[in-house]
Amino acid sequence: MRYTLLIGILLLAGLAWGQVDLVKPLEDNKNDNTLLVGYQFEPVIEMTVTPVENQGASGTCWSYCSSSFLESEMIRTGRKPVDLSEMFTVRKVYEEKAVNYVRMHGSYNFGEGGALPDVVQIYGKYGAVPESVYQGLNYGTDINRHGEMQSMLKAMVDAVVANPNKQLTPVWKEAVSKVLDVYLGEYPSEFEYGGKTYTPTSFAEEVIGLNADDYLQISSFTHQPFYKPFTMMVPDNWAYGLTYNVPLDELTVIIDHALLKGYTVAWATDVSEKYFSWRNGIAYVPEKEFNEMCDEERINMFKGPKPERVITPEMRQEAYDNYTTSDDHGMHIVGLVKDQTGAEWYKVKNSWGENNDYKGFLYVSKNYVRYKSISILLHKDGVPKEIRKKLEI
Repeated sequence: MRYTLLIGILLLAGLAWGQVDLVKPLEDNKNDNTLLVGYQFEPVIEMTVTPVENQGASGTCWSYCSSSFLESEMIRTGRKPVDLSEMFTVRKVYEEKAVNYVRMHGSYNFGEGGALPDVVQIYGKYGAVPESVYQGLNYGTDINRHGEMQSMLKAMVDAVVANPNKQLTPVWKEAVSKVLDVYLGEYPSEFEYGGKTYTPTSFAEEVIGLNADDYLQISSFTHQPFYKPFTMMVPDNWAYGLTYNVPLDELTVIIDHALLKGYTVAWATDVSEKYFSWRNGIAYVPEKEFNEMCDEERINMFKGPKPERVITPEMRQEAYDNYTTSDDHGMHIVGLVKDQTGAEWYKVKNSWGENNDYKGFLYVSKNYVRYKSISILLHKDGVPKEIRKKLEI
């Protein structure tokens, strides 16, 4: 999910024709028979969630969305949610990426991005810590700004791969760790929380209380057999994690079933389309592509519900294969609503702060999810039993 650094660009380019607030009734034009009333959403399923956060100038949406997901899992299981440290996970991912990068002689992705399961896998392997213990802001800002750190780490692992000594030293991993210490803070091997001393693993076991093995990633592509796991071919799947493949119609069936049963869903998707508007808090698939619209259609894109394209498996596969659907961003599906036409939309929690029309949330049509999703992550019990049986889980 690489584009999550580009919040400012998305706000300008991705919203070029969506710079008008949600339209209210036009009181000053009584003769206008095409009254624009904007979007009117009625909650159908609404989850209790932790507050919206801001990932700042960092490509760490994957950590924010999946951490938010685990916080919601704590709520679902009756525990008091903890504001988890996204940067603790980021640190451990960087350490593991560095090892893989060197083992692959540099033929490997070492960017800031990651995949939805990374947080769960790090949680299962190393535990977790509260954000109050590890904020990851040792470099003097109030918000993440990772450009310098990322460049420095990449230069280090490239120097290791160049192998100027003709044999790697046993201390290069420690050098990477020291850079992470400087920028993010020293590794919290022990910390105080609520008047008790924990390690990251004991905190995960005693306070968070979730089983990392209970979570799975699901997607839908025609180039892989259905109901079998496969390795998702996107650059940010650095850990080569497995994804279960289902027919397209079952993707939203799974999300709907999960929400109905009280499970939220982490969501990886493409956000590069003109019909994804962060400011307006709306994403859908209009009948026409943006470059085929007239000026009036473009201006009115986010002024209330519009007819959408029917999404087919072939369309979805083509968009993935020709790079018009890419692994841009991770968010958190936390509810279901209906608009004034009766169409259902997902309520989505983002990690770009609260500076949009819905205070950090947005509403995404089911067609957008069918078309532009990379994958979803959820608890296995959120999957309908008949589909679980086909997946053999």
